[in-house]
Amino acid sequence: MKTTITYLLIVWSMAIHAQQALDTIFANDQMNVALFFPNPIRQGITGTNDFAFTYNREKEQYFGLLQANPGETSNLLAITRDGNVYSYILKYSKSLSKLNYFIQEYESIGNEKPKTIDALNTGDTVNIEDPKNHYYKRFSEYLLKTKSSSIASKRQKGIVLKLLKMVYNKDEVYLVMEIVNNSGIDFEIDYLNVSIAKGNKRHKASSQNVQQEVFYKYNMPRILECNELKKIVLVLSKFVLSKREKLHLELKELNGNRGLIVLNE
Repeated sequence: MKTTITYLLIVWSMAIHAQQALDTIFANDQMNVALFFPNPIRQGITGTNDFAFTYNREKEQYFGLLQANPGETSNLLAITRDGNVYSYILKYSKSLSKLNYFIQEYESIGNEKPKTIDALNTGDTVNIEDPKNHYYKRFSEYLLKTKSSSIASKRQKGIVLKLLKMVYNKDEVYLVMEIVNNSGIDFEIDYLNVSIAKGNKRHKASSQNVQQEVFYKYNMPRILECNELKKIVLVLSKFVLSKREKLHLELKELNGNRGLIVLNE
């Protein structure tokens, strides 16, 4: 019975990961489209013979070449040496605007080697990560590894809040931030709100802040200890600021009067 339950959970987990919206890669019969993966390719399969994905089957390499004949939409399933699975929609196009795709590890839809679920031995409830949250986590990890510089910052009472960058990806915007506690006292976070400040700065009565929903937080601490630095990522629905709008970040201390506001000019 334990084996059956484990198998069902694994299949369900892979199924919900596969429901993510897949990116589309265009190819034709005149040009080679190169796909560079973060790990060597172990296996690559296309859905129809109209599409050909070639890679070194004898010595694993990081790239494969894609060509296509006119035909129906298909798909590509690739597995790299580390077991990560990548899936893409394939379409034929006479003209190609992109010939090289550098695929990042966060684009993986899952891994072919399921992790052992030890909780089944004790009968505890098993929480399977939502596929969207899995994607947000992987992309946030990637963003924190890339270089960034401050585009807005505020320092008050030894607490520093910096907005390092705003990254648009699909239907979301990722806010990469840095919080530093140089106050000499631990800082317990009550909230970090994101809103859009609308209106004229000279006429405060006519201005308003429209709070934005943060539906995913990565590496967000509950307490920022003395002399600690944390880089975090907040994920929100995509928005574009007009000339009369500013991004408004407000950090507030729990059970204290410390706090600060950052406006991205």
